[in-house]
Amino acid sequence: MQKQCKPAMKLAAVAATLLSGAAMAQSSVTLYGQADMFVGGVKSPGVGERAWVADSGGMQTSYWGIKGTEDLGGGTKAIFDLNGFFRTDSGGSGRFNGDSLFSRGAYVGLQNDTAGTIKLGRNTTPYFISTILFNPLVDSYVFAPTIFHTYFGATSGAVTDPGIIGDSGWNNSVLYSTPNFGGLSANLIYAFGEQPGAGGKNKWGGNVLYFGGPFAATVAYQQVRFGSVPTDFANAGLSRQDAAQLGLSYDFKVVKLFAQGQYIKTRATTAPSGDIKHVNGQFGASVPIGAGSLLASYAYDKTENSLGDFKRNTFAVAYDYNLSKRTDLYAAYYYDKITGIEHGDTFGVGMRHKF
Repeated sequence: MQKQCKPAMKLAAVAATLLSGAAMAQSSVTLYGQADMFVGGVKSPGVGERAWVADSGGMQTSYWGIKGTEDLGGGTKAIFDLNGFFRTDSGGSGRFNGDSLFSRGAYVGLQNDTAGTIKLGRNTTPYFISTILFNPLVDSYVFAPTIFHTYFGATSGAVTDPGIIGDSGWNNSVLYSTPNFGGLSANLIYAFGEQPGAGGKNKWGGNVLYFGGPFAATVAYQQVRFGSVPTDFANAGLSRQDAAQLGLSYDFKVVKLFAQGQYIKTRATTAPSGDIKHVNGQFGASVPIGAGSLLASYAYDKTENSLGDFKRNTFAVAYDYNLSKRTDLYAAYYYDKITGIEHGDTFGVGMRHKF
């Protein structure tokens, strides 16, 4: 009887050894992401006709990724993340045709409990993180006023506002994040020009974040020097863009309030319009109701150059209902008015699932 048990005992011992080794290495690889889809109507400012759509990424852009860690000992881990957008409406990769496979993020780095984290590759900018954390509709590229006022340009008459140039993630970059000091942390990013003689063509920025109980705050800044490298597209007649932002939030439990202020200056060299100045603010609220939250946001900005100016008023309201911790349903309405242009508005209902 004992002899019959020996093979099973040996197999158990081998399995225990393998499991023990895996536990000691403490390595892990995770597949994660989310799928978001909505149906509704879209009318952009200045466009007379409405488009009826079944589209991807209403409340948040759909994405998927593979990330992993390996414990190197001494409180240090090797980390990586390959993370890309996709479109649920067509099955296409990226946010648009031509978008790179891992445009949301692609990096390798080291993480230490006391020294912080360094990431090399394509990194999400600290400025974008500050932008999305301090408004109730986060990073919706369909319904969030803050996203439109920050990352979508606009034109009225002779005045053009390019919005933030350089995307929400930077190629060829190094990102350093400090450890958390009692709710206080900071992030610094630098993106290289990667062309001979183009040492001045770079991007850099950072933010400071504080989360303490119901109160949170951020300060963010970034600078982009134009050229075909390293920015995502060349801008004729423009030399540099500086952007600064302040964000606050306070959770009263019955309502969470948000506020943001932003200044963007796009410097001109040969452009006849001169420097472009953009000032905007956003106020928002999130109210828990039942198994979901009522979300509301209003943003205002004024853009001007030597040829004139225009104003932009935008608001949105949404209800986000949680079916579970990973699945929610939402309904939203967005209104956008730019001086001298017929207003635009978007409405829709959708579903988001995280995996």
